[in-house]
Amino acid sequence: MNGAELHHLTKAELMTIARRRDLPGRSRMTKAQLIAALAEQEASRTPSEVPVRTVMPAAAAKRAGAAQRRSKLDARLAAFFDPDLRCAWTSVEGFPCGLPAIAGDVSCALHGGIDIHDRVLPLGGHLGFDTWPTLLRHLGLATYDIDPIGLDPVIAEIAWHLTNYLYFDYFRVEVEGIEHVPGDGPAIVVGNHGGAALPYDAFMLTAAVANEATVPRRLRVIGTEIFNMLPWVSHLYRKAGGAYASRADADHLLRRGRLVGVFPEGERGFMKPVWEAYRLQRFGRGGFLTLAEQHGAPIVPVAILGSEEVHPAVGVSETLARVVRLIWPEQRVEQVAVVLNPIPLPVRWQIRFLPPVLPEGDETLHDPLRMLERTEEIRGTIQAALDEMVDRRGGRF
Repeated sequence: MNGAELHHLTKAELMTIARRRDLPGRSRMTKAQLIAALAEQEASRTPSEVPVRTVMPAAAAKRAGAAQRRSKLDARLAAFFDPDLRCAWTSVEGFPCGLPAIAGDVSCALHGGIDIHDRVLPLGGHLGFDTWPTLLRHLGLATYDIDPIGLDPVIAEIAWHLTNYLYFDYFRVEVEGIEHVPGDGPAIVVGNHGGAALPYDAFMLTAAVANEATVPRRLRVIGTEIFNMLPWVSHLYRKAGGAYASRADADHLLRRGRLVGVFPEGERGFMKPVWEAYRLQRFGRGGFLTLAEQHGAPIVPVAILGSEEVHPAVGVSETLARVVRLIWPEQRVEQVAVVLNPIPLPVRWQIRFLPPVLPEGDETLHDPLRMLERTEEIRGTIQAALDEMVDRRGGRF
């Protein structure tokens, strides 16, 4: 490092380098003296003393970073299991479970060791294709119960495993503020919406809570009607943990202390053109706030950067919307986004969870103006976070 490079460093950074090089008298030096002494020391070093810097190719660096994050996740999840104990459950036909028991229990996550409909843990002790044969055996034998609105823990784990390839390797999601997600009890996670083609933000948000939280919880994202009307997709969506955009589903989940995810922008956010990216649309009628007040659930705002650039919409079409309504008359879609790239762009994502907004009580619940004001406050909080994230980020990829 030459004198010009040293000149751009702060004194604290210069002192760190000086300590590492064991520069004598460094504590009494001014910044200018530190720069001169370090530059002189650098010039006097022999080639054998100069460290060799190896530059890792960008693709290799990405793979190494993803592998390191996966290793940390595996280590964190492994702490929830007893490696020396297998689940004591046996089917009526005499088939043993074979899955690892939860630490402090004799049962696995699938057979009562935890509330698998709220906590999300890999049933086989880790995520991997090597666990799939055992999981599929349990799926075929139907050795467990699904919840009343369709969550199947085995299907959900397979979806989690596959989603992580997008999360770690393709979108390289970075997460801030995960400590704001409650470790137990009901809560509503409210975020900005985008995607234009597929709800990637729902997948990545669910994975972020499962992968990063100290207590991994299952985020149940509310989806629009179309995900419950398409053949096969509707079944898989519910089995993987999604919920229908109905009051009954949301009430069921919050009443049981679940974590619910909503995108109040709805279709307007999902279909917005690229020139309106990260400009939040109106938050509907504030139904999520009514639910939060009625169930005493905190609202966790979340700003998602990346989802609105995966399939940049070059426009919106009312004609395509009419075709959709012709096929599915129940759909309320007014416009459909027009995208040019069939393959999602490998945009680097950032997800920032913001401090929770606590319920205010019955007085606010019965005050429509105050409810509207609070809805706009939450929207403004997310918008401010998005603006700051867009301003400070470097390249999109």
